[in-house]
Amino acid sequence: MEKSLFEQLGGTYTQVEDYLLPNLILAEEKQNPIGIWGQRHARYLKQHHKILYYNLLISGKLNAHLVGINRQAEDMFFRLVKQMVEREGVTEQLKAQNQMEWVRRMNNIRNRAAEIVNTEIMYSLYKTG
Repeated sequence: MEKSLFEQLGGTYTQVEDYLLPNLILAEEKQNPIGIWGQRHARYLKQHHKILYYNLLISGKLNAHLVGINRQAEDMFFRLVKQMVEREGVTEQLKAQNQMEWVRRMNNIRNRAAEIVNTEIMYSLYKTG
């Protein structure tokens, strides 16, 4: 019996009952830690862009992609929070005088910054037409 192209390229099969299943192994990828933004983006890709997610996974580029998205999102988030704090006058003096007001305003700023990051980076990269 003539070898299949898969076998000619060095592939092997395992017989499971009446079926021959190819022995497929994902390429090794250096696993860097992925932060919260990268995890959110992975979940988004898996739910809404499955083909891209699995292409990145199979090619061994998923982790690097998620690490890059995480770094980009963190940088943007911290930059936005700093800009909003300066623009709205949320200072250490306010923190010392009225702690609850400071917490309220900081939470508001962090929530707005997170929403901007989600809109600009996390969920808008793959919109079509």
